[in-house]
Amino acid sequence: MRRFSSEKLYIAKRRWKAAGHSILYYIFRIFPVKKNKIVFWTFEGTGGYGCNPKYIAEALIKRKENWELVWLLDDLSYKFPKEIEKVKNTLMNRAYHLATARVWIGNSRTQFGTKKRKNQIYIQTWHGTVCIKPIGKYRGDHLPLIAQIVSEADSRLIDYVLSGSDWCDIHYPRGLLYSGHIVRTGTPRCDILFKRNEKNYQKVRKRYHIPNDAKIVLYAPTFRGGGQNKNRVVTMPNQTIQFDTLIKSFEKRFGGNWYVLLRLHPQLAHIERNTLNLCSRIIDVTVEPDMNEIVVGIDAFISDYSSAIFEAALLGIPCFIYVDDKEEYISERGNLFFDFSELPFPVADSNEKMNKNIICFDQNEYELKTKQFIEENGIKEDGRASERVVNMIRKLVNK
Repeated sequence: MRRFSSEKLYIAKRRWKAAGHSILYYIFRIFPVKKNKIVFWTFEGTGGYGCNPKYIAEALIKRKENWELVWLLDDLSYKFPKEIEKVKNTLMNRAYHLATARVWIGNSRTQFGTKKRKNQIYIQTWHGTVCIKPIGKYRGDHLPLIAQIVSEADSRLIDYVLSGSDWCDIHYPRGLLYSGHIVRTGTPRCDILFKRNEKNYQKVRKRYHIPNDAKIVLYAPTFRGGGQNKNRVVTMPNQTIQFDTLIKSFEKRFGGNWYVLLRLHPQLAHIERNTLNLCSRIIDVTVEPDMNEIVVGIDAFISDYSSAIFEAALLGIPCFIYVDDKEEYISERGNLFFDFSELPFPVADSNEKMNKNIICFDQNEYELKTKQFIEENGIKEDGRASERVVNMIRKLVNK
């Protein structure tokens, strides 16, 4: 009873706070909506110039049309193109710019209390594609009530959600608690994966001072926590992979000299990570705002429950899953969308199994399983998603 009362009190406080914030959105309605103004954000302002909004913005800039592009940021030190105005993500700034923009484009929820005018357009790109970990109502009893309330409030504002697969079309309504339009444009952040060339491949090596002829594996685990408790807690994953033996296994199976790039979830970018104990062959790239700029230059990919593995698989590179906390993760978050046996990726729950999967990797079998999985889930990516979204924006704005 005490715990239930505590949750009710917490939700009541969040509602009162949101109501107070919403007043500013109404006040700023004294200013007109600018037809050519577009506001972007990633991960509620904590992200930088990355994910789906980045590629939509780049496509808009490329058109050289009269757009006023504004990006809401917690950290203004991130680098942006000169065509985009960086704005500190304070309540005052957020309310003013969202209240006066014709179009909103984000990859995460708006803050609780946000209000939208009738002649505004909110395009939600989300920050994943096909999922392994459950989202929204697929979490069942593991979905906190406050998370459901915030999600439903945001979904009522959304006009369009972007999709790149049959799977997303089917699962987004319940996963995002959303009943509106889902538009099959493709996933903008996947566009760069269709531009994998020698220049982009070597660009990653140059950025991290890695030899040109070296091979790279990207390890990108997802975060732990994320709202299981009423207070939204995001924690570091336990780094139990033995990177030294991992590197040796890749070199034994594929040859060459290998490096590991470690990228934690963007929400962990500013959390202290001194405990990772990295060496010269392991480089922390968590602070980089756009993961797929890195993916185009790697030779293998490792993750756990992240949807990013399905994007890396589009390149045809070897992808592996390492999970040693499956039962614990499910008990905290809910049942996974897929049993690991249904996925085309070799799965390990220990370092011994992981190294065996690498050394015994069968490229032909992997390609066959990946192709079958893509077809079964209707994944449709062709590198032109951003172009389609810009065309959609122009049509909606001029409607």
